[in-house]
Amino acid sequence: MPPREILIGFGVDVDAVAGWLGSYGGEDSPLDISRGMYAGEVGVLRVLKLLAKYNIKATWFIPGHSLETFPKEIAAVRDAGHELGLHGYSHENPDSMTLEQQRDVLNHTYKLLTDFNHGVPPKGYVAPWWQTSKECVTLLLDKGIEYDHSNMSRDSQAHYLRDQDTWTKIDYKAKAHTWMKPLQRGKETGLVEIPASWYLEDMTPMMFMKASSNSHGWASLSEHATIRFKPFVDFTTLREEQDFIFPLSIHPDVGGRPQVLLMLERFIEWINAHDNVKWATFHEIAESFRAKNDPPPGAVMPKGYVKYKAPL
Repeated sequence: MPPREILIGFGVDVDAVAGWLGSYGGEDSPLDISRGMYAGEVGVLRVLKLLAKYNIKATWFIPGHSLETFPKEIAAVRDAGHELGLHGYSHENPDSMTLEQQRDVLNHTYKLLTDFNHGVPPKGYVAPWWQTSKECVTLLLDKGIEYDHSNMSRDSQAHYLRDQDTWTKIDYKAKAHTWMKPLQRGKETGLVEIPASWYLEDMTPMMFMKASSNSHGWASLSEHATIRFKPFVDFTTLREEQDFIFPLSIHPDVGGRPQVLLMLERFIEWINAHDNVKWATFHEIAESFRAKNDPPPGAVMPKGYVKYKAPL
């Protein structure tokens, strides 16, 4: 049996002001906008410092608004050798936009990141709020994006993303036989999916949002500790599998807070005490998967993709 390979990585979503504009219901609140400024000007640098302490290279998903609002802070991320990925412009909901709007946002942010990153184009994408649209995969493939981190049909295994599933919604005004139909699977693609998980991200349970009735920003520190203990439990359970990946999503809005930084540091040290574990960027995780798994026959590949051996 080959040696175990456990790849773990941080996806750092710099939502900052963009999150309040596009998703959190704070676009008319100077207070909430100031919280976004904290994330960009304080939280980013604190998370960057923590990662540097442990020599971890992460993948930072940068909304275009965050890049243009905090160029100095994002330059520090870039210059530290981290991967930069796409995350919309103003954290807008792709499923609420027209096809033209989605394409315009993708084209604009792709150019922004490429130019900012000295001509190196982004390879990965996270849908704002993890809310994808039916056109999303086609747009990403046409743009040459190689992996996505927005879907949840797996938890610990990368896979080639299937697109165009269809299902029948219940229509209580119609006869039951018209909607008693199973889901129909769509087409396999060559886009690698690095699964997302609401259980392995920090913002939803740990940041108060007035527009979200189930946000927990006022929870006690002891409850915070219990919530953040979830990755320890998940990782321990998954170690029963031969190979797995463990992608976590953090936000400088939350991860940059002192009490959360302390919990992240404890988690990093606990992970580093295990054998066969390697910290990796999400692109490295995607390339490691491709090196071992050919795409499905006939799958549409990312435009211009050229396979190369992952440096792991």
